[in-house]
Formats: sequence, C-alpha cells, structure tokens
Amino acid sequence: MLTNTQISPPDANTNANLQQKHLQDLINRYNKRTKTSKRMTQTYRSVLADPRVPQGFDASVKEMCYLINAQKAQGSKIWDLDGNEYIEIIMGFGSNLLGHNPPFIKEAIQEQVEKGFPLGPQSEYVGEVADLISELTGMERVAFSNTGTEAVMTAVRLARSQTKRKKIAIFTNSYHGHADGVFARSLGLKLPNVVEKLGGNILTSRINSLGFPKAFGIPYSATKDILMLEYGNPQSLNIIKANRGKLAAVLVAPVQTANPGQQPNDFLLLLRLQTQKPGLALFFDEMVTGFRLHQGGAQAWFGVEADIATYGKVVGGGMPIGIIAGKRAYLDQIDGGMWNYGDTSSPQVKTTLFAGTHCKHPLAIAASRAVLKHLKERGPSLQEQLNQKISQFVAKLNAFFEANKLPIKMANFGSFFGPIFTKNAASKCFLRDFGLLPYHLFDRGILLRIEGGGFLSTAHTDEDINFIIQAIQESITELQENGFLRL
Repeated sequence: MLTNTQISPPDANTNANLQQKHLQDLINRYNKRTKTSKRMTQTYRSVLADPRVPQGFDASVKEMCYLINAQKAQGSKIWDLDGNEYIEIIMGFGSNLLGHNPPFIKEAIQEQVEKGFPLGPQSEYVGEVADLISELTGMERVAFSNTGTEAVMTAVRLARSQTKRKKIAIFTNSYHGHADGVFARSLGLKLPNVVEKLGGNILTSRINSLGFPKAFGIPYSATKDILMLEYGNPQSLNIIKANRGKLAAVLVAPVQTANPGQQPNDFLLLLRLQTQKPGLALFFDEMVTGFRLHQGGAQAWFGVEADIATYGKVVGGGMPIGIIAGKRAYLDQIDGGMWNYGDTSSPQVKTTLFAGTHCKHPLAIAASRAVLKHLKERGPSLQEQLNQKISQFVAKLNAFFEANKLPIKMANFGSFFGPIFTKNAASKCFLRDFGLLPYHLFDRGILLRIEGGGFLSTAHTDEDINFIIQAIQESITELQENGFLRL
C-alpha cells in the first residue's frame, strides 16, 4: 500500500543510489512488458473516469500506475493485450471461486443468450435459484439485486421498516458498499457524551463515535444515524446493549478483508445474544464470506444465525448479482408475504419500495444456477479442500517471512488471504517499501490486488501456488538486495 510519501530518499541505513537505480530498472522493464496497457490508459484517461487507475498513486511509481488490460481469461490465468500470461489472484475481487470461465457456467450463459434475456417477464430459473440459496444458507426468503451495494442498501431499509427504528450500528474497518447510508467512518475520538445522548450508559471509550461521511459528496445527514463501533471489542457489545432500543440493525462483515486475521467467533456469538431479545436485526454482510468459507457461508462457519444476510460475488460466477436473504419478517416487506391461489388469502404485510430494471437478469440468474448446482453437487468438500490448500500456502509464506525476520505475516479466511503488519513496520519504512512488491509480482506474471493478497480458486493448481510462493520470495529477496525492506 503506497502513500503519498516518496519511496526515495530512503532512511539512513539504505543506499539511495542503489534504490533509485533498482526502481528505474523496474519501471523500464515493466513499461516495456505492458506497453499496450499503459498506452490504452493514457489514450482514454480524458474520457474514462476510473478510480482504480490512480489507486496507490505515488510520484515515484507514477510511470507504473495503470491497470493491466486483460484480453482473455481462463481457469487461473489471464492474458493481457501484449500477450503476457499471468497467474491471476484478484479473481474478480472474490467472484471467481471456481476460476475464470468454467465450462458449465459458460454453457449456461450461452444457452441463455440463445434464448434471449427478456427483462419484463419472470426469469425462467429465478425460483429455482432462490430455492437453492435458501437450501444452502438456511435463509427463509430471497430477493435479487444487481450489486452488493444495492443489496446492503435494501437490507438496511428492510431492517428499518420492520423495527420502526432509524439507527444502524456498524464496525470500523468494514466495507459494505458505497451507498451514502453506510459509507461512514469513525473519528476515533473519546466522546463520553455520544452514547449518553443516544440513551446509553457507557460513558468512556474511544469507540463511542457517531458515523461521519467517509467521502466527499456524502452529507452528514446520510450518516448521522450510524453508530460506529470497534469490531471484536467487548465494549461494543455493552454499547449495543445500552442503545438497542434505538437500533434497527447491527451490520457486520463476519471477517473483514482489511483485517483477515480477526475472526472473533465468541464475539459473534455474544453479538447474536445481544440482538435477539429486543427484536434488533443482526445483519451479516456475506459478500466475500458467502459460499466461500462454507456452503452456508459465515453463519454456518461460526455457528451464528443472522436475521438478514447479503450475498454476491461467488454466487454470480463472474456475473453481476446481489442477493438479499433472511427471515420472513424482513423479506415479506418486499412483496407482502405469502398467499395462495384458490382461496381468500392476500398479501398482508405492508411493503417498502424495492425495484431495479436489471434485477433477476436472466444471464446472471443462469450463471448463478450453474454455480449453485455445482456447489450442491460437490458438497462441503469443495470449500474444505480449497481452505486446506490455502492454509498450507499461507503457512509456507509465513515460514519464509519468519526466517527472514520480516514484520509481516499472511492471514486467510477461506480462500482469501492478505497481509498483516506488526506495529513497528511503519517506523521501519517497511510499509512504504512493501508497496513495491505488487509491481515486482506483476513483472513476474502474478496479478494480485495492489493492497497485497488476493483469492485462490479451485482452478489454481499446485504448480500455480508454488510459482506464486517462489515469485514472492524472489521479489522480496531482490528488494532487500537493492536496499528495500531492510529492518
């Protein structure tokens, strides 16, 4: 993760000339290898607004600050416009659990393309897909949206509509999409009057903070009903207890991609207890954990039953999809609840608004049906085997980091893995130098998240994994030999 701090000049223990020469050689080599991606980025920059291109921008690596333009993808690999092959571990930010373009998903989409994709009538397989989701997750009812952001936004609305309350509790470092109502941050201040104003009794904690907008363009009014809490902190449970009469829902990502090593099972169990008695909704955002950790997602993995859950990514098989699932009391507000033909029954539940032109898109539903049928046929062993494979992968990397006394380790949940840094890493300029590692891996034919880490899929072979490990080890060694990552 690069900051706006220049990588050069280095600290007193590093040879500045050696660093600068190495950096320039890397830039030249990388630019030559990916010249078409760079040219395309520059050609269309004036018309294409893309927030991912400047991600991690730093003046010292400006000439490498562009995305690889992919031409095709298959299995664990992608090929760019210059014909370079990469082992890819971005994997659609978690969407491609089964690899790129699996034959059975491709066939399902092609079959639907031949049939057409009408958006007015009901999609042919939507009921079957809802039934499969309910079967695997244990959720009573299911609705479909286009994205994870929309799904979360809808679930929050359902919770507020059901409970007749406005406030939502969320946890720092979690990401729940970019809708104004949940894109909040904590100021991290000691505000003893905040919880008191909310009707609480806990008066001293650095986690007592109201939500504030996390980006420009979001008014404070959109986040003023957010209560920001610290994930895994027992005091957060006390604050929820003190304010549960005002809260509509507690929104939680069971494992945060920003902190993959934190997997607080006991905290989640206690959170479930705190949210049961008052009818307060426990809302699991399972965009990343859903169908990845376990067939039943994080709820099955941790043994905690949520009232509402949102899914996406894996279940779409690479196609855009969002899913809102949960107990009838919440989902009935979408369509009025259960009724039958041939009698006097009718919708009885007052509804809130939920809509979207491309919801239940036939192509997305066809892909999702293929994914869910495959997961059901393979059973829990699919996730179990992949989890075991990535645990061994992470263990080998951590053994290398430990042997080289590096202040970093890799943590994983399911097939996602990411770096965790020790507290003194920043003071050693380690974080700054670590930002060069992704570029070394790009140059070696490994495509990963710029933050470090990524996703393994069932398509990744042992050969792929060994290649990734070797590339990481060689890259770190090369950086150290040229004055970087020295403690």
